[in-house]
Amino acid sequence: MPDYALESRLGALHGGPVAGIDEAGRGPWAGPVVAAAVVLDHAALTPELLARLDDSKALKPAAREEIFEALVAEAGRGRAWIGRGRAEVAEIDRLNILEATMTAMARALAALEPAPAAALVDGNRLPKLACPAEAVVKGDGRSLSIAAASIVAKVTRDREMADLARRFPGYGWERNQGYGTAEHQAALARLGVTPAHRRSFRPVRELLSGGP
Repeated sequence: MPDYALESRLGALHGGPVAGIDEAGRGPWAGPVVAAAVVLDHAALTPELLARLDDSKALKPAAREEIFEALVAEAGRGRAWIGRGRAEVAEIDRLNILEATMTAMARALAALEPAPAAALVDGNRLPKLACPAEAVVKGDGRSLSIAAASIVAKVTRDREMADLARRFPGYGWERNQGYGTAEHQAALARLGVTPAHRRSFRPVRELLSGGP
């Protein structure tokens, strides 16, 4: 389970609050990539909420939604700070998904007010940030702040994909969030490519070009 050890160490080193940063949506064939940056006032948050924070992938959808709403409420009380960033489909196609993800993470951190003294970033690469940062492999299972960011990014993106599913019905994005499931693949062949599809991703690119 994640804890606050990394934040405590980095906060002491840099003399201020530490943000956790994570993203959602690197792998799907459609939709934006969304990132979140979260600073937690660890001493002010309830033990119950802290105990529920975990890697978003380890949580059921209903639990993710509940924790997301709790984090938003705590942000309203000044016990947490949330920044969100994104890279659109056109940026993903122009930059590539890795660079688009780094861009979304940098935007999430820039959206935090006040700015943190340092950041912990899930993964093994660092975006260009306006503060010192450390990459943390599997950080969403090690750092409470990264876990919180993973939940905010995942729920934010899932809600957007549900909205896109209403605009472009038939692909099952309310269930598959744009990932390349059999349902999505069959719908892509049947219904064609939408403006929300990532044209640089091979299955979409091959369909547009008439085959592999």
